[in-house]
Amino acid sequence: MDLLKDDAHPARLASQRSMQCVESKNKSAWLDLFAEDASIEDPVGTSPLDPEGKGHRGKTAINAFWDNFIAPSTIRFDIRQSYACGSEVANVGVITTTMPNGAKALAEGVFVYRVNPAGKILSLRAFWEFERMAASMQR
Repeated sequence: MDLLKDDAHPARLASQRSMQCVESKNKSAWLDLFAEDASIEDPVGTSPLDPEGKGHRGKTAINAFWDNFIAPSTIRFDIRQSYACGSEVANVGVITTTMPNGAKALAEGVFVYRVNPAGKILSLRAFWEFERMAASMQR
């Protein structure tokens, strides 16, 4: 996350704050980053995390996303590249998830955040392949 340290672009700042909250397990601060009508698609499309592929929309669904997929694990971000344009940023890197049983999985991808004029996250769209992540699982 050092790559993002000193940039004032609103979407990049929101993405950095989001990742910091996830890594430090600060659920309330993380939820406060999102607009009321925000959505999360992580990953984009259908997966075991979102069987219908519709995303997690609104604060209630985003809260449940935290409880179901973030809270049980330890998550670390390694962002190698970041591209901010307009109201969005695309971060390229790897997310390492350590499960409660000690197993680790890597999700290599592109993580796109869009913010509103107030800097609140409107959408988080994570482009990574569930099958590749599952194949990376190590104990």
